[in-house]
Formats: sequence, structure tokens, C-alpha cells
Amino acid sequence: MSLKQFSLGLAVSAGMICASQASAQESFLDVGEQEPITILINASPWYKGFESVVALYEEQTGNKVELEVTPFDGMLEKTRSAVRGSGASPYDLVNINGSSTVEFYQGGFLQPLNEIDPEFKVPSEVYAYGDSGCWDDARKFRTCASGKLMGFSPNGNVQLYYYRADVFQEKGLKVPATFDDVLANCKVLQDPPQTYGYLQRGEKGDGIYYDWMAYLLGYGGRIEADAANGDYTVTINSPEAKAALDKYIEVAKACGPENYASLGQGDLIQLMQTGKGQQAHAVVAAFPNFDNPQKSAVVGKINAAVLPKANAEARPGVAIGNWVLSVPGNASDSGKKGALAFSKWFLTYKAQYAYAEAGGIPVREDVFSSDLKDRPEFRWMPAYQEEIKYGQQMLGYAEGPAVNQVLGLRLNQALIGELSSAAALNRAAKDIEALFGKSGRKTGSLPPLAE
Repeated sequence: MSLKQFSLGLAVSAGMICASQASAQESFLDVGEQEPITILINASPWYKGFESVVALYEEQTGNKVELEVTPFDGMLEKTRSAVRGSGASPYDLVNINGSSTVEFYQGGFLQPLNEIDPEFKVPSEVYAYGDSGCWDDARKFRTCASGKLMGFSPNGNVQLYYYRADVFQEKGLKVPATFDDVLANCKVLQDPPQTYGYLQRGEKGDGIYYDWMAYLLGYGGRIEADAANGDYTVTINSPEAKAALDKYIEVAKACGPENYASLGQGDLIQLMQTGKGQQAHAVVAAFPNFDNPQKSAVVGKINAAVLPKANAEARPGVAIGNWVLSVPGNASDSGKKGALAFSKWFLTYKAQYAYAEAGGIPVREDVFSSDLKDRPEFRWMPAYQEEIKYGQQMLGYAEGPAVNQVLGLRLNQALIGELSSAAALNRAAKDIEALFGKSGRKTGSLPPLAE
């Protein structure tokens, strides 16, 4: 698709947006008059879409919503303060990172949605994202089969593979099926500091943890044996995990910028926007940034595909990185009622359609299957639909945030060469086993890798 064709598509799409919103004015869900509510929401790449759909909710219903917009790093502490306080929560809906939900479920700080409204249901078309919105207190695990409904996802991030379609066509390159194919492409594309062959986050913390999951899961590795069924034997130092870490390091060094070990999400997006990034993997929520004419020099030139695999026979390693909107137990009664009214409206097809048009990541399968997928600006949707069926929910237990921190440190130590890959994974295994042991889990670990 040429830039001219894409620009024409944007113009046509803009007209369709106006038409679709105008025709929908009389058919959005009527939730009745509600008291104003406040939502604690994170400043993420998909925030503008959420802000837009909240404004549409206010326009459609006359109900008021205040958004407390907070950087990622401040969300957890704000949520903890709100739900643990002796008084009423200042927020009626709180957005919780999927890996941090269990702390709030297990602590009893959130109100199960069906205790507010026994008739409330998440529509069957909404993706479950590994049952991250449900909690079984007896099993101490997230499952909707036997657990209570605690929340729903306002977005469902998975990572996609991104590439410069125009450059690939010019150089005769193919979309890679494996990480070895990525490396082969890098030999053609890597020309620092003008261009970088493949971008992935390397910064210490959640960034490197989440980006490495594409490798760990793709190579058949696991953090623990079978947490869903109570087996917390630590398996992070398996041969599969070492192969995944070795490949991750190889790609970072061969294809990334000089600061590959401190590369963050903002850096990655900027490098892609300026045209220096030629291949990358990043969350789907990053995609609208590439087509933003005010910030991007590569509008219409970046396409999306399924993540590369370990080998031709393997499955892509797709870790779900969603958030969960939940209602604090200490919110006011009117706030809880208003929160569910907004939730019902937000999860409808029409609202989700408008959410996607505004740059959000919808959570309904039927929106992904709609005519949107055929429009140029949503050319990432087919890759998302292909990937989500492989999606795995990680860290579905109370120790999840601490495990995330352990891996975020040890992986970065391996990437900068402070530890070998084997030593980093062995230390991570000991750290994680200690966390599980302190909690009284049935745990253990694999024999150490040779260092």
C-alpha cells in the first residue's frame, strides 16, 4: 500500500467515523442517570482512545466521569492507598495491571461485581484474557470457572511483530517466521546509527521481563511448573529458558542500538516513528503512534504480523499484558452503581467499535471481526486475532509482582554481561523458590544449569 493510498484511506475512514458515530446516537445502551464517578487510569499508549470513549459516554448518557490519569509507575501505590484507606475510596473504578490483581483479590479490597448487581455479566464476545478478571479464593487462583467476577479488561495487550513494509519490499525481505529469520533480516537492515535491525526492550524491570516472554514461551519455557493446579516448582532455569535468553541476547546485540540494555517502550516507539527502527516487537497499543502524522515520519509504512517463533514447528510465545478495571470495596454505593453503569455501556459492541476508532484496543472479538479489520489504519487487527488464541496469562498468583521484579533484574544482568545467562537464570530460580517457600507453596526447583 502506497502512502497516497493510505492517506486516501484515512480520509475515507474519517468520513466513516463521523457517519458511524452520527448514526449511533440513538442506539447506544441507555444506562439511566447516574451520579458522577472517578476512574483511576494509567497514561499508556492506548489512553487517548479511552479518554475519547469516556467523552462519548458523557455525550451519550449525560453522566459525568472524571479521569485520574497516572503514570504506570504510580498506579499500584495509588490503588493501594485508595482501597486500603479508612474512608471512602476517591475512585469508583481502578485500573490494575494484570500481574498485580491477585494482591487486591486475595486481600478482599475489591467488590465482586455480582455483589453490586447480580444481573451483571461480561458479554460472551469479550475476550477473557486468561480469566484475569476472576478470583477463586479457595484455590487462590484466577479462574472464571469457579471464581467470582472481580473486573474486566479495558484493553488486552499482546505483542506484535512490526516491520517497515516499504523497506522489505525494496530489499526483497520476507516477514520472519523465526528469530533466526529476524537475525538474517538484521544483516541487511542493521546500519547504526542510521537504522536498527530489530528493537526490543532491555531496560531493567517490567520492560525486559515482558519482552523476553515472547522468547521464553516461544521456546517452550515456563516460570513455574503448574501454578493453576498448585505445583509451584520453579522451572525458570530450564534448558529451554536458557536457549530463549541466549537468543534474546543475541538479537539485542546484533540488531539493536548501542543502548540496547536500557531501551524502554518510549525509546522503541520513537525509533520506529523516526524511521530508524526496521523491525521490532512491542505491544499492540503502540501501533497508533506509528500512524500519527503529527509525530511519525513513517505513516502507513509499518505493518504488523504474528511474533516470530523459536522454530518452524513451534508456536509463537504470546504473553497477555492486560489491565483489569475493578470496583473498590470502599467506594460509595452510588459510585459502585455508576461504575457498573459505565462498565455495561463500555463493553457494548457500539462503544467498543467507537473505542477502536479513537485509537483504543477493543476487547470484543466481534469488533475485531467487523469491517474495521479491512481499513488501512486497523491493518494490525488480523495479526492480533491470529495471536490472541495463543495468549497466555502469566503470574496469576500473589507473588506475581515480586517474581516480575526478580526476572526484571536478573534478565538485565545477563543482557549487560554482569552474569552469564545460566547464572542469571539459576539466581532467578533461587529467588523465586524463596518467594514461593515463604508463602507456604508446594515448591522446589530444577537442578542448576552449568555455569
